[in-house]
Amino acid sequence: MRLLIISKKLAAFISIIIVVLVIFSIFLTIQNKSREVFYEDIYYKGTKDEKIVAFVCNIDWGNEYIDDMLKIFQENNIRISFFPTGRWAKENPELLKKICNYNHEIGNHGYNHLDYSKLSYDKNKEEILKASDVIEEITGVRPIYFGPPAGAFNEHTLKAARDLNNIVIMWSVDTIDWRKDSTKELIYKRVVSKVENSSIVLMHPTENTVKALPEIIKYLFENGFKIGTISDVI
Repeated sequence: MRLLIISKKLAAFISIIIVVLVIFSIFLTIQNKSREVFYEDIYYKGTKDEKIVAFVCNIDWGNEYIDDMLKIFQENNIRISFFPTGRWAKENPELLKKICNYNHEIGNHGYNHLDYSKLSYDKNKEEILKASDVIEEITGVRPIYFGPPAGAFNEHTLKAARDLNNIVIMWSVDTIDWRKDSTKELIYKRVVSKVENSSIVLMHPTENTVKALPEIIKYLFENGFKIGTISDVI
């Protein structure tokens, strides 16, 4: 009799454990599904299985190198995507207009160059919206792409961008050209060693980027790649 009672209690306990595990499994499945949906708005590379790459140039400094970059792109009949911060755009409206006059695509790099992964939903939304407003006022075009500074974001960033109809853009090839030890040769190597169909190549207006660009472009063209904007690869 005593063994029967113990067996019933054990069976009940096992049943409870099974129910808890099933509920936990369902919870994890739902959470993962919602995460998949939530993070599908981020593009680390394009979606076209073609020999085309997108160049993205984030701007918050480096004005002295932008004219040289524009000249190189014009000589090679290339349009890329420039992502200025709102504060930079406000301080350099004529230079931003010049970039637009060369028919380059303009994205949004946030108003201030902050760590967006540490911002609340409201602050993320404020920074993205403020930058979009400034850029549209200067160029007449409202950005549809948002590139968070340093690639830092949290769920608030993604929700704010989505609520503002912005697509979040990251990168698959990083030149790391902002670092002092990034020589022309290193920048070139970082691109050509990782580039593939629909790569998004991140760069900034630096002296060594300007030096490396002609060789990078030559390599890509010789290997059958086209170079374009974010819109060209998505």
